[in-house]
Amino acid sequence: MNDERSEPSHKSWLERLGFALMGEPKDRDALMDMLRDAQQRELLDTDALTMMEGVMKVSELQVRDVMIPRAQMVVLEHDWSLERLIAEVVESGHSRLPVIDDNRDNVIGILIVKDLLAHAFDRREDFDLRILLRPAKFIPESKRLNVLLKEFRGNRLHMAIVVDEYGGVAGLITIEDVLEEIVGEIDDEHDIDDEGAAIRPQGEAFIVKALTPVEEFNKYFQADFSDERADTIGGLVMMDLGRLPKGEEIIDLGRFHFRVLRADNRRIHLLEMTLRDGQEPATAVDDE
Repeated sequence: MNDERSEPSHKSWLERLGFALMGEPKDRDALMDMLRDAQQRELLDTDALTMMEGVMKVSELQVRDVMIPRAQMVVLEHDWSLERLIAEVVESGHSRLPVIDDNRDNVIGILIVKDLLAHAFDRREDFDLRILLRPAKFIPESKRLNVLLKEFRGNRLHMAIVVDEYGGVAGLITIEDVLEEIVGEIDDEHDIDDEGAAIRPQGEAFIVKALTPVEEFNKYFQADFSDERADTIGGLVMMDLGRLPKGEEIIDLGRFHFRVLRADNRRIHLLEMTLRDGQEPATAVDDE
């Protein structure tokens, strides 16, 4: 016979009294207010509050909000030589990479880099990458991040290919991208440390973080770039070039001369900017 007293189905009188005094949250905003109040009273630390806020945010975001766009995807082609494959894998620094056939919209599988290691010293000319591929998971742009995270965990997957409403490849997303929305940026040995101000003078040049909003860049330099094409100055540079630039590449936008200081195969990180045609850096305004 079960002892119902050992597992009460209702809140204890102390819990009910507590909720009666504080009032139960009526919606998500009220719940977040209660959590922030708990943090201010040192019942939660800042990191715990940040993660709770991240969990709440993940349930509202869709894959399209955090995915890596197709233009920034690093892909391998199925008919590349083993030598070229290894070179691309080393340069990318990624542990998983999508593989395409002759059509960039046709992802035929995912290569887990460690599967390639056993063939690193092969000299076979008939090496076929397709025998190493794992099946690719395809998901719509509209999928909720919390649902995707559950699928990632349940199926032991780390990467998914995002497709648009027409079935074309829109981008990719990894489990790390989802987790970073909860716990914040997860740095590894390939990530770039870009601490400091978004824009900072350096001699006659300026160091500009690629994620600097176009509006902030315009205000600082009295520029008039449109933010309709891209939200950030790095995105504007990439849109003008039509592809993801490599380190040390030069791009001119109007009176601004950009040099890519740091970039990987997923995004631009840091830019150096000088003014063209002998214009003085003094045209910049104070950044309050």
